[in-house]
Amino acid sequence: MNLESAIQISASGLSAERTRIDVTASNLANINTTKMADGLPYRRKTLVYQAVPVDGFQGQLASAMGRDADKVNVVDIIPDGSDFKQIYDPGNPDADQNGMVLMPNINQIEEMANLEDASRSYEANLAALETAKNLAIKSISIGAQ
Repeated sequence: MNLESAIQISASGLSAERTRIDVTASNLANINTTKMADGLPYRRKTLVYQAVPVDGFQGQLASAMGRDADKVNVVDIIPDGSDFKQIYDPGNPDADQNGMVLMPNINQIEEMANLEDASRSYEANLAALETAKNLAIKSISIGAQ
């Protein structure tokens, strides 16, 4: 794998993790949203990722040598199909006749763990990108001598 491939892979990882952070932040921001436009509570969102071969000659070369050189793309943001939570809150305007309120299907601890994981992954991709950049600079300076 060359530096261009490493940069493409790291850049795709940065973009995917930024999207993951945005979606997780949206989930956390809506943890108490009991009614959306459709009348139901906010439904937690998740990402669908896809591995995509690196473009160009280096990606073809890696494939020919039996090595993976894949970028990651976010192909979709989908609603989590798990059941809504129910809480007893008869004073809530969204309560049913039994005093039960449907709440978003969001687990705050899980979302905070996802946010931490996405943040660490973003930092790792940033470090890999920085390393590739420094290697490219060193290569140019060696070639100029």
